[in-house]
Amino acid sequence: MDINFPLILVIAVFISGCVALLDKLWLSKKRSATTLEPAIVEYSKSFFPVLFIVLILRSFIAEPFQIPSGSMIPTLEVGDFILVNKFTYGLRLPVVRTKVVNLSDPKRGDVMVFFPPHRKQYFIKRIIGLPGDEVNYVDNELFVNGEKVSESLQARLPPSQPSYELFTEQLGDVDHQTRKEIMFSEAYYNPRFVRNYTVPIGHYFMMGDNRNNSSDSRVWGPVPEENIVGKAFAIWMHWEGFNSLPSFSRVGSIQ
Repeated sequence: MDINFPLILVIAVFISGCVALLDKLWLSKKRSATTLEPAIVEYSKSFFPVLFIVLILRSFIAEPFQIPSGSMIPTLEVGDFILVNKFTYGLRLPVVRTKVVNLSDPKRGDVMVFFPPHRKQYFIKRIIGLPGDEVNYVDNELFVNGEKVSESLQARLPPSQPSYELFTEQLGDVDHQTRKEIMFSEAYYNPRFVRNYTVPIGHYFMMGDNRNNSSDSRVWGPVPEENIVGKAFAIWMHWEGFNSLPSFSRVGSIQ
């Protein structure tokens, strides 16, 4: 089961804040000048401002995430640590994710963190279809509203015996790379999400850049607007695990 860190953080801020306020309004007046503060009061007064700042930053400014799978290769690799903008698509309350301030709508080509419709777990994919768009993915080619999405072949790798191809794809105003297996099967994908699929109003059609190795809207359908977490905008570190050293060679913006 995934740990609900935002909920834990909100509870910690609430409890520490209540203890600190209670001490200021009542408990401190009953202590003598030589009496030490109880440990719980001391810790609450120390941690509350730090936890409160962390809560504000994570909820309304930016939140860090680590990439756990290869579904966004080559844009994002396993072990990349990224930052997600929490206000681009509007300000949302922590935990309940209710939008309280509307700033802008997601754009085709954005890399977005969200909760998929089938499970309570953070996913990251690229926005392919906006509300009302018709999306088709046939024979390893992407079509949006009846037009083939422009792409150009960059490489066939590995050179000796190629197993996949790298493309530069233009999706909206975004130029980014995709990876496609040379030999693949469409049997894995649910056909009703692949051919002639119209994105419902208030939903977004998501796909991974590693097109033949991604569980996305082709499998579990479009993402409702209320499940949006934020826009991924930067890689700030790469660290595969405790058996390796952190690297900053991939630091930069996400296209």
